[in-house]
Amino acid sequence: MLPSGNNTSPISFILLGIPGLENSQVWIAFPFCVMYIVAVVGNIIILHIIRIDRTLHEPMYLFLAMLAVTDLVLSSSTQPKMLAILWFHAHEIEYHACLIQVFFIHAFSSVESGVLMAMALDRYVAICFPLRHSSILPTSAVMKLGAAVMMRGLLWVSPFCFMISRMPFCPNKVIPQSYCEHMAVLKLLCADTRVNRGYGLFVAFSVVGFDLMVISISYVMILRAVLQLPAGDARFKAFGTCASHICVILAFYIPALFTFLTHRFGHHVPRVVHVMFANMYLLVPPMLNPIIYGVRTKQIRDRVIQGCCRKDS
Repeated sequence: MLPSGNNTSPISFILLGIPGLENSQVWIAFPFCVMYIVAVVGNIIILHIIRIDRTLHEPMYLFLAMLAVTDLVLSSSTQPKMLAILWFHAHEIEYHACLIQVFFIHAFSSVESGVLMAMALDRYVAICFPLRHSSILPTSAVMKLGAAVMMRGLLWVSPFCFMISRMPFCPNKVIPQSYCEHMAVLKLLCADTRVNRGYGLFVAFSVVGFDLMVISISYVMILRAVLQLPAGDARFKAFGTCASHICVILAFYIPALFTFLTHRFGHHVPRVVHVMFANMYLLVPPMLNPIIYGVRTKQIRDRVIQGCCRKDS
């Protein structure tokens, strides 16, 4: 045990992986590995294309670049360790590494939520005020909004790790999932955690509640504008774009909210279901975002095709 002020902190924790599926964990790791590779390669390709093509230095693509960076951090903060647990039984994680993982998971989940909100605002301005888009959202405003989203995530989540580091832990150091999450670590504390839980609820509802409200209002206004378009290809294309973006938003928020609420209120939810959803919300959106926002975006798709054609020639 290592001292931390007047308290004690364990040298390490034990991550169980996926409790209840121990005999299948080796095989479950393969689809997780494939999804992680797709997420990393897809997001790196999008970042590279946006970086080298100056015609893509517009709000939509700058927000997409922010989303790609966030997805890389989110998936890489958990998946390598999870694969090591499932394949090589590397269940132990050092105490400070666990707190760092808590910080990165929650800070960049907040950032991802904020970037999705910013992208919804950008789509609202682009569709409802197309002639004023560049004046309402110039590059400077995009960068300020991105910085604000990043600072919100860092400042809101930092107290999580500070409060945990000041409290004593019980002898039990087993975390029944594949990564260190705030509520899972709180359950190992031998102290009153009501302040920690209350602050966690405040952060969750202030971040997710605000972002979902802005996203919902933006897409309601977008759909109203789309319905006023003359029937035909323009309306169909706009509906298709909105539907794909909404699918990405739901793929992030539904597993995230399920995981958050299950930790606090879902005592009767089977643990294997909870753990699988917890893994999905940090892996599926980073895999889907490059496909939906990248492949379905003509400018990025054309650059990928051009790059492939050059290699073939």
